[in-house]
Amino acid sequence: METHAIVLNRPGILSVGRIALTPPGNADVVVDVAFSGISTGTERLLWEGRMPPFPGMGYPLVPGYESVGCVIAAGPGHQHRIGETVFVPGANCFGGIRGLFGGSASRLVVPASRAVTIDPGLGERGILIALAATAQHAIAGGELPELVVGHGVVGRLLARLIVAAGGAPRVWEVNQQRMDGGSGYSVLHPDDDTRRDYRCICDASGDRAILDTLIARIAFGGEIVLAGFYADRLSFAFPMAFMREARLRVAAQWQPDDLETVCRLIADGRLSLDGFITHRSPAMQADAAYRTAFGDPACLKMILDWRASA
Repeated sequence: METHAIVLNRPGILSVGRIALTPPGNADVVVDVAFSGISTGTERLLWEGRMPPFPGMGYPLVPGYESVGCVIAAGPGHQHRIGETVFVPGANCFGGIRGLFGGSASRLVVPASRAVTIDPGLGERGILIALAATAQHAIAGGELPELVVGHGVVGRLLARLIVAAGGAPRVWEVNQQRMDGGSGYSVLHPDDDTRRDYRCICDASGDRAILDTLIARIAFGGEIVLAGFYADRLSFAFPMAFMREARLRVAAQWQPDDLETVCRLIADGRLSLDGFITHRSPAMQADAAYRTAFGDPACLKMILDWRASA
């Protein structure tokens, strides 16, 4: 069995072609992918060659961890799942080609437990479930953030989840093209915000130089949650942090309960995934799509359409 897949051969160089799939086992399902997303966080680092060392890191690799498709085959204990629409947070089924994170392909073989059943009505918006779970994980470990930094996809999801939980956040954004789209919360430039007593700030900007600015804005004993991904070393001036008795928390990868929470919020109508997907491209034109996703500030989320690539 084969699949069309995006392969990052080395930083800045990708191809789309047919590669062999690992044969499915009894505990696996086979998913025909309809849509996958391009991550402007981790995938940008892979594209630029700046991803820090991780287990499984290396080139060539198949990127992507945001895929939605249909189960077309399954092992003996999972036959009932054939025909389900599922979200797949990546795969490792490409033989000698690394799967980090392995979701950008027209067909995937994954353990049945990694294929999460979703409402077919979500369509392409289903790819956002991974980022929604990431945002949920960031706010689940403590006090609800009063300020979110960055109005990209993760920042917007954070703000919507905080509103759904009963909060009233502000969001900082410096890019004029991303100031709109606030739903139930305000978006403003940091220079227009005079507040310096935030109990909790959640950073989704990925800006390695932002800690001093945020520490100066928290109340005594306040917390800063790092919800971005930082390729470079972070640092901060100690005196201000000492006077604030600041707390730092790193939000890592989402967990199954985070995924369950966001799926429930989506099903209940308390979390909308509308308004995030701004660009779409046929998967076979992935090279141009990646360059747009990483180079156009108006691009919130780029979708790759695999439906013509079976």
